[in-house]
Amino acid sequence: MPTDSHPSRTPGFKPGLAAFAVVSAVWVFVLVTLGAFTTSIGAGMAFPDWPLSNGSLNPNGWLTNIAMFAEHSHRLSAGIMTLLTIGLAAWLWKTESRPWLRSLALFAVGLVLVQAVVGGLRVLLEPVLVSSVDTTLGRLFAMLHACLAQGLACALLAIAVSCSAAWIAQPLPMGPAVRRVGKLCCVLLFVQLGIAAVMRHSFAGLSIPTFPWSTPDGGLLPDAWNFRVAIQFAHRVMACVIALAVVAYAVLIWRDRSSTPAMRSGGSTLVSLVALQIIIGAAIIRTMRNPTITTVHVLVGALTLATAFWLTWLAHRDSIEGTGAP
Repeated sequence: MPTDSHPSRTPGFKPGLAAFAVVSAVWVFVLVTLGAFTTSIGAGMAFPDWPLSNGSLNPNGWLTNIAMFAEHSHRLSAGIMTLLTIGLAAWLWKTESRPWLRSLALFAVGLVLVQAVVGGLRVLLEPVLVSSVDTTLGRLFAMLHACLAQGLACALLAIAVSCSAAWIAQPLPMGPAVRRVGKLCCVLLFVQLGIAAVMRHSFAGLSIPTFPWSTPDGGLLPDAWNFRVAIQFAHRVMACVIALAVVAYAVLIWRDRSSTPAMRSGGSTLVSLVALQIIIGAAIIRTMRNPTITTVHVLVGALTLATAFWLTWLAHRDSIEGTGAP
């Protein structure tokens, strides 16, 4: 395990740091939930300015107007997320002996700062029309904003896992098939969340208004195609691909002799989350995109990626720590 000789940096499990890392990782999902609800009710432009809201940290009426409450609470939670990430990085830099983990913390700080700027550009550039893709520059930044949130969640989760007692206890290395399929699942899920972000901010959530078929008379393919129909159909196809990949991943985890009970439970949870996500997706269509159900769909999607990433990060522990696994 690579370390350095700085006198204040010591190896081993640090309960306080581990707990703070968990709080920081969990807060991402508060942020994702508030952001999803803001988008679901169309409140992303409740305030036309940034970083303040109507020129204030406490704008008039934000506690009684649902659109203003959604957007301003999202901004406040983003501010807390920034402070947590910077605090975590500072704590790691002062006490952590693993250089790669300190570097990962600095990466997380850079990511949260970029995320904040992209969120601001989403507001400030909303009036700029991009006619070639029939949207605004602000909405394009909104799509990027949604994807960066998933990246930040993975970075903070990786830090939290790497600070845990279970990680430091050096579990047995996992088999190569588990590691390969885990990476595949993470890539597929991240691509799916990117497709979902484009779909959501292109107002394509109901472009195919039937489920599970694409037409009212049970057709597999839509009768007519345009960009919104295509992105919605791609989202459905990718869901099927992910379902198969996740089941295969879970089976590999269950069969691997090095799997811990937590990892086997994680494999079962991952399969359950994908199944739940498909059910919620159907409910969105059948309720004509109910905001609460849509918000839950975004949150479960983020939790699904987080679960797959957690399992895959654990499976790569030896290679990450440089202790000999390929």
